Amino acid sequence: MQEPQPATPYALHDSFGPLGKFIHFLARLMAIIGGVIFVGLVVMSVISIVGRKTVGFVVPGDVEVLQMLSACAAASFFPYCHLRHGDIKVDFFTHNLPQKTLWIMDAFGSLLVGLFGALVAWRSWAGAMTVKEAGETSMILAWPVWIPQAFMVPGFLVLAAAGFYMFGHQLRMAAKERQ
Repeated sequence: MQEPQPATPYALHDSFGPLGKFIHFLARLMAIIGGVIFVGLVVMSVISIVGRKTVGFVVPGDVEVLQMLSACAAASFFPYCHLRHGDIKVDFFTHNLPQKTLWIMDAFGSLLVGLFGALVAWRSWAGAMTVKEAGETSMILAWPVWIPQAFMVPGFLVLAAAGFYMFGHQLRMAAKERQ
């Protein structure tokens, strides 16, 4: 395994078209929002833990909030990670292959990422609606459980869009590459 280098084809491509740039903008915005959520969760956890150990103050429902929001925040990072080629790749056997072959293999991987994102978005939404119909709420705060589950859907939809866009982009890059 190796880290992508900024000078490689895996740096952000200037060859992204308007759609790719828009998807990248959405992915970056979602990653920033996810980061802000994680920072807020860390602050809440520190306040709760320090308060519990020092003055007996606990943030009510801190574990519930952590569980609900961390899933939403994590889902928001996936599209940006894929567009920046931050996914995990084991290229031990492929690092000596021609660049065109690598583009084609990456395109196939991006297609799978797009299909995965679409499937998980669909099932997350279906699950959220099932939980909504059941009226399930969290135990301590009595928050509707379906809302944070539904908030994961945009992350997976943008992941699907990023995967499908990168599939086409990588095939175009392969077509431009000489063997």
